[in-house]
Amino acid sequence: MPVVEVAYARPDKQEIVPVTVPEGTTALEAVKLSGIVALFPEVDPESIDMGIFGKVIKDPAAHQLREGDRVELYRPLKIDPKQARLNRAKKKG
Repeated sequence: MPVVEVAYARPDKQEIVPVTVPEGTTALEAVKLSGIVALFPEVDPESIDMGIFGKVIKDPAAHQLREGDRVELYRPLKIDPKQARLNRAKKKG
């Protein structure tokens, strides 16, 4: 059975949870199996953005994992990156 990792990070705490999954397990299923929601109650597996090694996956419920994959859970951005750059540019000016 494949072993994958589920990763999530907040500014104050990061976790990478190894989980053994049946062949054909999807990213969404692996997140639920990992128990990471018990560590981070704010995580909603049904709506959080996910990726594999930094590449966003469009449909975590359909994306089948392979041995060694790391499912990353992404926090929503607090500020749009374009706006953040604009704010920094204004400060310098």
